[in-house]
Amino acid sequence: MNPYQAPLKDMQFLLEDVFDAQNTWQQIPELAEMVDMDTATAILDEAGKISRDLVHPLNRSGDEQGVVHQGDTIITPDGFKEVYQQFSEGGWVGLCGDAEYGGMGMPKMLGILVDEMGYSACNSFVLYSSLTAGAALCINAHATDELKQTYLPHLYSGQWSGAMDMTEPHAGSDLRGIRTKAVPQDDGSYAISGNKIFITGGDQDLTENVIHLVLAKLPDSNGISLFLVPKILVNQDGSLGEANGVSVGSIEHKMGLKASSTCVMNYDNAKGFLVGEPNRGLVCMFTMMNYERLAIGIQGLGNSQAAYQMASEYAKERLQGVAAGVKPSGASDPIIVHGDVRRMLLTIKALTEAGRALSVYTGKQLDLAKYAEGDVQAKAKQYVGLLTPVAKAFLTDRGLDATIMAQQVFGGHGYIRETGIEQLVRDTRIAQIYEGTNGIQAIDFLGRKVTGDNVATLKMFVAESVEQLNALQHTSDADKQAVITRLESLVEVADYINDNKLSQPALINASAVDYLDAFGFALYGFYWLLMADKAHGHSDSEFAAQKHYVAQFYMAKLLSKSDYHLSQVKAGDESIMSMPADLF
Repeated sequence: MNPYQAPLKDMQFLLEDVFDAQNTWQQIPELAEMVDMDTATAILDEAGKISRDLVHPLNRSGDEQGVVHQGDTIITPDGFKEVYQQFSEGGWVGLCGDAEYGGMGMPKMLGILVDEMGYSACNSFVLYSSLTAGAALCINAHATDELKQTYLPHLYSGQWSGAMDMTEPHAGSDLRGIRTKAVPQDDGSYAISGNKIFITGGDQDLTENVIHLVLAKLPDSNGISLFLVPKILVNQDGSLGEANGVSVGSIEHKMGLKASSTCVMNYDNAKGFLVGEPNRGLVCMFTMMNYERLAIGIQGLGNSQAAYQMASEYAKERLQGVAAGVKPSGASDPIIVHGDVRRMLLTIKALTEAGRALSVYTGKQLDLAKYAEGDVQAKAKQYVGLLTPVAKAFLTDRGLDATIMAQQVFGGHGYIRETGIEQLVRDTRIAQIYEGTNGIQAIDFLGRKVTGDNVATLKMFVAESVEQLNALQHTSDADKQAVITRLESLVEVADYINDNKLSQPALINASAVDYLDAFGFALYGFYWLLMADKAHGHSDSEFAAQKHYVAQFYMAKLLSKSDYHLSQVKAGDESIMSMPADLF
C-alpha cells in the first residue's frame, strides 16, 4: 500500500473558503500576531510530510510489536522513541499551547487538522502527545502559577508527557465510587494512594517524566479533587529528583492500539499537588476531558480518511468481474466500476469530509470561546458545549462504520493482516468507548446541551444555520429546504422531549443516541451544501466537480438517515423500558 497522503487541498479549502479562518484570526489580536493563511498552509504542509514520512511507517510495525512491560519500564516499539524525539523537537506537542510557557500558540481550528493527519498515520503514536496536550490545557486553566511554571514548559516541549487518571476497577463512568485517597501533608502537598486502570500513556520510554492528573478523595469527603502527581519528583531548580511512588501494575492487552501503553497505575503515598479547589476536581478534569473527547472524535475522523485512501486505491487496482451492462470478454474490470463498491466509497468520503467540516467548525468555536469577547464569546461557549459530544460520538461511530465499509471493499483480503485495513477497524473500535461511551455522550447532548437550557442553544444554532443556507448562491431551493426541514424537525422533537422529560424520566436516556444521530446526519447535510456552494467556481474544476458529486450523493442517499433516527425518538421509550429486568 502507498503511504498516507494528507488531504491538504480539502483542509485548506475548509480553512480558506468555507470557514474564513483568515478573517477570524485577524479579528483576534492574540492570533493575528501568530498566524495567517500562509503560515497555516506551511504548517499543514510540514505536518503532512511528518505524518507520511515519520509517523506512518511506525503504524504496522508498532501494531505487530506492541508495548512491553519489563520490570519497572514500559518499552515502546522500535522507532517510537526516535520519532517522538523528532516530533517533540519540531514543536508539535505544544502546537496549540500557551506561548507564555513555550507553546506555539496556534489556533485550535488549525491544530485539529494536524491532529487528524497524525491519527490517520498512526493512532497509537499520536495518543501520547494528545494526552500531553490535554493535561497541559488542564494545568494551564486550573493550576497555580508555580505549577504552571514548573510543568508546562516541559510538557509543551515534549520532554515530559501527561496522563489522565480517573477510572478504577469498580468506578468507570460513575466516578463517585473512586477510592484513591489524598492525605494532606505539612508542606502543603498530598500523599496519594490508590489504583487506576485503563490509563492511556500511563508510562512509556519516550519521555523523561510522566505527569499524572489523578482524581482522588480527601479524608472525610465525598467530593472528588484533582492532583498533579509526577512519576519523578521535580527539584526546586527544575531538575528531576527521586521516584515518587508511582508504578505500573500491568499493561492492558487490547483489541487494538497495541503500541499505545494502557496501564494499571499504582500510587503508594506518591506526592501530589492540588489542582483547582478541593472537591472540584471533576470540574477541572473536564477541561482535559472535553479536549480529549474532541481529540478522540478526530481519531475516528482520521481513521475514516485513512480507510478511504486505502479502499479507493485498492478499488482502482483490484480486477474482479465486469461492469454492469458490459458483455464479458474474458477480461476483468477494476472493482471501482461496480455500484456497490462505489456506494461504500462514496459513503465513506461523504461522511469523512462532512466530519472534517464539523471538526474545523468546532475548533473555530473553541478559538472564539477562548479569545473573543462579549456576545461572540458567550455564543461560542454555548456552541462548544452543544457540539463537543456530537463531535466525539458521531465522528467515532461513523469512523467505525467507515473502516468496516473499507474492509468490505477489500473483500477477503480485508480480513487478513497484510493489507492493513483490519488494523484500522481494531484501532477505531475503542474510540466509541473511551472518554465516556457514545451513549453517555448522547445523554449529555440531549439531556444537558439540548434540553438543559430548554432548547435555547439548539434553536439559536438552527436559526443561524437556516440563515446561512438561505444565503447560499449556488444551491437549489429544493436542497436547501430538504436540510432546513430536518433541522426544524430536530427543534420540534426537542421541544416535545423538553416538555415531557419530567413526566417520562426515562425518555432522554432511551432516546439520546437516536437523537444525536438524527442531528448528526442533518448537520452533515448542511455542511455538504455549504461545501458544494463554496466550491462553485473553484480554480480547480475537478475539485469543484468532486464536491458537487459527493454532495448530491449525500443528499440523495444519506440525509434521510436523519428521518429514520428521529422516527425512533418519536416512538418513545415504552418499548424499551417496559420489559422487567429479570426477563433479560
